[in-house]
Amino acid sequence: MPHPAPSARSEVKERAVSQLLLGCIADDFTGGTDLASMLVRGGMRTLQVIGVPEGPIPPDIDAVVVALKSRTQPKDQAVQESLAALEWLRAAGCRQFFFKYCSTFDSTPEGNIGPVADALMDALGIDFALACPAFPENKRTLYQGHLFVGDALLSDSGMRYHPLTPMTDANLVRVLGQQSKREVGLVPYSVVAQGAAAIREAFDAARRAGKGYVIVDAIDNSNLNVIGQAAADHMLITGGSGVAIGLPENFARAGLLQSSHNAAELPPVCGYSAVLSGSCSVATNDQIEHWQRSRPSFQLDPLLLAEGRDQVGEALAWARERIAGGPVLIYGSARPDQVKAAQERLGVEAAGRLVEDALSRIAVGLDELGVRQFVVAGGETSGAVVKALGVEALRIGASIDPGVPWTLGVRQVPVALALKSGNFGSLDFFEKALGQVQ
Repeated sequence: MPHPAPSARSEVKERAVSQLLLGCIADDFTGGTDLASMLVRGGMRTLQVIGVPEGPIPPDIDAVVVALKSRTQPKDQAVQESLAALEWLRAAGCRQFFFKYCSTFDSTPEGNIGPVADALMDALGIDFALACPAFPENKRTLYQGHLFVGDALLSDSGMRYHPLTPMTDANLVRVLGQQSKREVGLVPYSVVAQGAAAIREAFDAARRAGKGYVIVDAIDNSNLNVIGQAAADHMLITGGSGVAIGLPENFARAGLLQSSHNAAELPPVCGYSAVLSGSCSVATNDQIEHWQRSRPSFQLDPLLLAEGRDQVGEALAWARERIAGGPVLIYGSARPDQVKAAQERLGVEAAGRLVEDALSRIAVGLDELGVRQFVVAGGETSGAVVKALGVEALRIGASIDPGVPWTLGVRQVPVALALKSGNFGSLDFFEKALGQVQ
């Protein structure tokens, strides 16, 4: 078991060191809930905290997910915040650590996946880790080190148009190799199909060959389960939420976890409902269009926001007249050509920041109107909304769609939150999610 870091917060030391099993660091908010939902499904009582906690956490928790906003931060800041999260988790007595990034390996050529993973390995004093973003339930699969989204290579998918982290190379051995100071190898599907023992042998061979990472192929959940088994004694695992599927069972086999059948139970939260979307992904745009066929919506325009127009006030006035009649959707999402036009006028970061800021202020206004059930689309948007609502932590509930659970926002007046990664969810996700809480 790792020893607590001597400089970690004293509140953590009040907890029994042996209690927490898995400590996770997620590079955005929706990625955190995605991972947490997998752990809950495996019977681990899981809490997601917003940034590094300032105080103790509830005593009935098996796994903690520290959700950061490090995916799109400057590299040095992402590393610093990730190391602070690791320090806290080590002090909490976690036995194993997980660095969670998106199943589409969202990153720029410089990082932040490689630099953060390198820093975590250095801090833990280890020289080898696996990397597996595969999430077959959401049609993200890895074969021969190449990431597929459905039937298309990542580089041919809608991710090539992502406004912040466009992915134009599907070869993850090459992508991670460009970001990391360590050599990257591959454990191909032909090995994974042979089971956990063969994967462990491949890990050992890669380590002897001087590899610091291996990309591990996976095309279905059975592959993810055996990868998890093979990594049972790894101090650090990196990947998407899919590879966490097998981790709860590892702890159960070791006699450390008594799976909880009610791990996903949350108390009801009564109030009005709303959907907020800042994601410009293909999936979210399709979900918005589906919603608009029968329900009301209000669109924000970053160009109007930049001109100083009070679209926040307009959106809240619009919602005030409709919210008692049913859920409303307020969105800053747009198709690629519209996004490009706004970015050319305002700059990439400024355009995104304007929409995030507006949606976070709208969330506060909706909260004041009595909205207690929020569906939020987009990792950056989710982070901004959660912070604006004053949520300190999230209790993780049952999944709505793979990778997207309902959560309970912990604050003086609880709020139900479904935080959706832009690319996740079925066409009718917004309606499906709200149908589960009404």
